[in-house]
Amino acid sequence: MKLSVLDQAPISRGSHPADTLQNTLQLAQITEKLGYHRYWVAEHHNASGLASTSPEIVMTRIASVTENIRVGSGGVLLPQYSPFKIAENFKTMEAFFPGRMDLGVGRSPGGSELTRQALLDGHNRSLQEFPRQVRELQGFLHNTLEREHPFRLVKAGPRTETAPPIWILGLSERGAKNAAEMGAGFVFGHFINPVNGKKAMDAYREAFQSSPSMENPQTIVCIFAVCAETEQEAEELALSQDKWLLNVGKGRDTKIPSIEEVKEKGFTEDEQKEIRKNRRRCIIGTPAKIKQELEQLQAYYGTDEFMLITNIYDFDAKVKSYRLIKEAFTK
Repeated sequence: MKLSVLDQAPISRGSHPADTLQNTLQLAQITEKLGYHRYWVAEHHNASGLASTSPEIVMTRIASVTENIRVGSGGVLLPQYSPFKIAENFKTMEAFFPGRMDLGVGRSPGGSELTRQALLDGHNRSLQEFPRQVRELQGFLHNTLEREHPFRLVKAGPRTETAPPIWILGLSERGAKNAAEMGAGFVFGHFINPVNGKKAMDAYREAFQSSPSMENPQTIVCIFAVCAETEQEAEELALSQDKWLLNVGKGRDTKIPSIEEVKEKGFTEDEQKEIRKNRRRCIIGTPAKIKQELEQLQAYYGTDEFMLITNIYDFDAKVKSYRLIKEAFTK
């Protein structure tokens, strides 16, 4: 089983965004040494608690301080951008770090409607144009635009011999089929909503068509994970993530609270009910328990790679969580 990392660069309350981004670089170096396969960074906007607003810049910094781990975006919010410009950004990174870059793209609006309008400079663009944009992105990356395409003579540079593979992030059968028909990899967001995940993965494999980006279907499942040496410690560490997820769901401050703050305020009955629901998006426990649950999910989804996201308050505890999980699979 391949294990990878998704990093939203979450800011712990009381920390500075610059420190959070330095933690991202450190975590990338540590997880590379531990043997993690990929390190992807998210894209979020107008969120006080998330420092990953520009994945291309963060990716370049990560790649410059690591040697072998694949570095990618999870994912670039393509509906807000020009496929040509995204292709040039990623071809530039490919020129610097050949064979190490992944281009993950998502259909998300990136935040509120006002935030999306700011990204689009006030212009309108339907999210339904996403499949067309992915096709154009593929065409610019591999110089395969149709002859009748109005931009056929526009070439994305630098003209590298290789291009990053495209991965599509999705939550539904529709998203999975889009990825399959375009010959892209498919990343299922179990950490967002695990419902219909197996149907989406099966639909992707059944409909997959090879492309210049990918010859065979490739899948990843992304899931929240918190690991510690004891069940009690893991549950305590997860309190900060539980509260953070509640706040995100309610549109509140998205900085991660400390365990002490969470314990002091406690949870209402309704919040406890929501936490139980959110826990379906997570695996929490000892290394042995995490390993067992990932193996069960591997059989359920039919995938050989999981991308782990750990949004807890203490950075050292986060590092230890990733270490314990990886060690559980190497013993």
